[in-house]
Amino acid sequence: MVLYMTVAVLAALENLFPPIPADTAVALGAFLSNTGTVSALGIFGVTWTANVTSAIGVYLAARTFGRDFFRGRLGVRLLKPKSLRRLERLYERYGTWGIFLSRFVPGVRAVVPPFAGIAGLGSARALIPMAVASGIWYGALTFIAAKLLLRLDDVAALLLEINRVGLIALAAVLVGVAAWLLWVRGRRGSAGET
Repeated sequence: MVLYMTVAVLAALENLFPPIPADTAVALGAFLSNTGTVSALGIFGVTWTANVTSAIGVYLAARTFGRDFFRGRLGVRLLKPKSLRRLERLYERYGTWGIFLSRFVPGVRAVVPPFAGIAGLGSARALIPMAVASGIWYGALTFIAAKLLLRLDDVAALLLEINRVGLIALAAVLVGVAAWLLWVRGRRGSAGET
């Protein structure tokens, strides 16, 4: 129970203080699921729930109070009006996909909810991609730590085989391109002789 609570608190605090090592705690918790002390699904559940809940809270607080704060003396020093307008344009331009992709970048993911709230993005447009990206991120992290770390030899062998196949495919493409270039050059040369 203590491990679940620790992981949940760290996952929630990550949205308030980005240097919090939530990913490390999640990975450790998932890895420890192999001892039977906790379940990997439980670790994922508390992580995802806590992270999304705190992201929603930060988003709502920023949407409610953020604009006024950044119009005040301290806020203007932290985020200039010009920067705020640029941020709004970025959210308008990249919107849902920008939010979704940004949530995969540690450190950056913590600033997505408040800036989406400050920019005035609608709840569905901001929160759904945040929740989905967090689910994918923490689901993958939990799975890798719980399953793949125990089978590193198998994973390394699979990656070696994938690389081998990729190199063969790349070589085939390069040979094909070289043959095509030689053929084109030959046709141009024979066309110039006539």
